[in-house]
Amino acid sequence: MNTKSYEYAQGSQEAGHFRPIIAQPSISRHDTRVRDLLLQGLTFSTGAVDAICFLQLGKVFTAFMTGNIAFLGLRVANAGGPEWSAIIAAMATFAVGVYLGTLIVKSKENGTSGVWPRRVTVALGLSLIGHVGFLTLWLASRGQPSTDVATGLICLWGAAMGMQSAAGRSLHVEGVFTTAATATYIFLFGDFTNWSKSAEERRRLRGVLIALFLGALAGGLLLEHARICAPALPFIATAIVVAVAAVHFREPNSGIK
Repeated sequence: MNTKSYEYAQGSQEAGHFRPIIAQPSISRHDTRVRDLLLQGLTFSTGAVDAICFLQLGKVFTAFMTGNIAFLGLRVANAGGPEWSAIIAAMATFAVGVYLGTLIVKSKENGTSGVWPRRVTVALGLSLIGHVGFLTLWLASRGQPSTDVATGLICLWGAAMGMQSAAGRSLHVEGVFTTAATATYIFLFGDFTNWSKSAEERRRLRGVLIALFLGALAGGLLLEHARICAPALPFIATAIVVAVAAVHFREPNSGIK
């Protein structure tokens, strides 16, 4: 080692600047596809949740906050719309859910945690508490909740959807939020300008939009033909996502090859 090289190495070590060079891990294509299917499962759950809420709980949404903000504007203008209590309950509990979910998924480490970090599964698992609470109250009221019970139901699902949103957002999958479709719609049709290079992303975005549609369809059909069972659908869908994620992404560095 020549004098300059020695002095540089010695100075770097003394300053604590020495860093080993680590190759960036590559993401498994299989794990990416599993992640996309899980996101579609969550979006299916969202479609069922908002269909049930809108049709049965005062015409509000517990996931689609854009609609609630528009409803709030209508109420301020005395132009009709859902009740104040329902709108505020949905928006407030959704915000609380996002806050709590973000606290859970927020990593203290700067390194990568794979395509689906364990904290995401934990947050989604805790969101099931809201689903269980909703289902319990729904069954207790025989699917015909009073106004007061309906507000409680809105709060439970609002918190659950907020936690789901925070968990989905932490994955940084462009255009996918699991509780809102406008951005997905924009990204999907924007990708048509770059047709040859965006096939995989179009497949992902298309799947999310179809899942939302199918979830709303299934939720509406259950309300019409098996009302008492309707809230079980999003609960089961979310529980399956949590179970699959817990098994498939059980290793700390799962999703990295």
